[in-house]
Amino acid sequence: MTTSLSRQSAKLAILRPLSQPRNLTREVVERLSTEIMSGKLTPGARLPTEHEMIAALGVSRTVVREAVSALRAEGLVVTRQGVGAFVAVDVERRPFRIDPDGLSSIGEVLKVVELRMGVEIESAGLAAERAAAAQLRRIRSALGALDAAIARGEPGIDEDVEFHRAIARATRNPQFVRFLEFLGRFIIPRRIIRIDHGVAQRAYLASIQDEHRAIFTTIQDRDPVAARAAMRQHLTNSRERYRRLAAGSAGR
Repeated sequence: MTTSLSRQSAKLAILRPLSQPRNLTREVVERLSTEIMSGKLTPGARLPTEHEMIAALGVSRTVVREAVSALRAEGLVVTRQGVGAFVAVDVERRPFRIDPDGLSSIGEVLKVVELRMGVEIESAGLAAERAAAAQLRRIRSALGALDAAIARGEPGIDEDVEFHRAIARATRNPQFVRFLEFLGRFIIPRRIIRIDHGVAQRAYLASIQDEHRAIFTTIQDRDPVAARAAMRQHLTNSRERYRRLAAGSAGR
C-alpha cells in the first residue's frame, strides 16, 4: 500500500502549474522527460491521464497529445489504445538524438563539436588509408567549391558540409557517412551561430580553408597519423573560434 501511494505521489508531483513557457508542448515534454529520466516515473508506470494533465498543467488537450507523441517518438513512452500512456520499459535503449531546441547556448553547440571530434579525427585517418582516386577527387572538388563560395562572398556552409562528408565517404565505412547525415545541420555550427559579414567573415573562412587544405594534403599523401592530427587541429581551432565569436557577440 505504501509503495502504491509513493508511486502515485511521484506521478502527481509533475502536476503543478507551468510558468509562462515559450513553447507549451516543449515545456510539458521537458517536465515529463525529467521525471522519467530521474526515475520518479519508473519503467512501466502509467502517466497521469490526459484530463489530469490538462487540469493540473493548465494546457490544452492538443498540447498534451503533442507532448505524449513527442515522448513516444523519443522512445520514452508507449501508448495503449483505450488504456493510456506508460513509461517505456527499455528507456535506457531509446534512440540517440540531438534536440535542436536544446542547443540554446554556445556551450551546448560546442558539445556537438566535441562529439564530431571523437568521430571525424578517426574518419580522416581511415580516409588517408583507404581513399580511392575517385574519392580523393571528390574531396578536392568539395574544397574547390568552398573556395568558389568564399570568393562570391558566401558563407559556404553547404560546401563545408560536403567537404566533411566526402572525407567520411573516403573511409569506405558507411557508418561514418550515416553519422554525419544524422548530425545534419549540426555539423557546421555557423548555421546556428551568426557570424558578422564582411572582413570578419572573410578572415574566419580563410583560416578554415587553410586547415581544410592541410587535411586534404595529408589524406592525399596517405599519411593517416598526419591526417588525424590535421583534423584534430581543425576541430580544436573551430571550437576556440566559436567560443571567441560567442564572447564577442555577448560583449556587443
